[in-house]
Amino acid sequence: MTKIVLLCAAGMSTSALVRKMKDAAKAEGYECDISAHSVSEAKNYKSADMILLGPQVRYRLKEVQAELPENKVEVIDMKDYGMMNGKAVLDHVRKVLGD
Repeated sequence: MTKIVLLCAAGMSTSALVRKMKDAAKAEGYECDISAHSVSEAKNYKSADMILLGPQVRYRLKEVQAELPENKVEVIDMKDYGMMNGKAVLDHVRKVLGD
C-alpha cells in the first residue's frame, strides 16, 4: 500500500486536501494511506513513499530532502493546493511513483 504524507506548518491546513485525495483514491480504487502532519515531524516519516509539502512551507524543501534522502519529497502545486484539487495531487503522486 502506498503511503503518502502531506506536511504543512501544523498539519492542519493540509487536512482538507487529505480528505479530497482520499475521496479521489477511493473513486479510482487506488489503495493508499494518506495523512497530514507538521513539517517539524518530517523525520518521523521515513517509510513514506511520497512526502508532499504544502506551498506555505516550500522554503523547507531542501531541509526535508536532507532529512529524508531516500524519500521522494516535493512541494504541492500551489494552484492544486488552493483549489483543494485532491484528484490532481493524487494523479501527480501516482505519476511520480509510476503507479
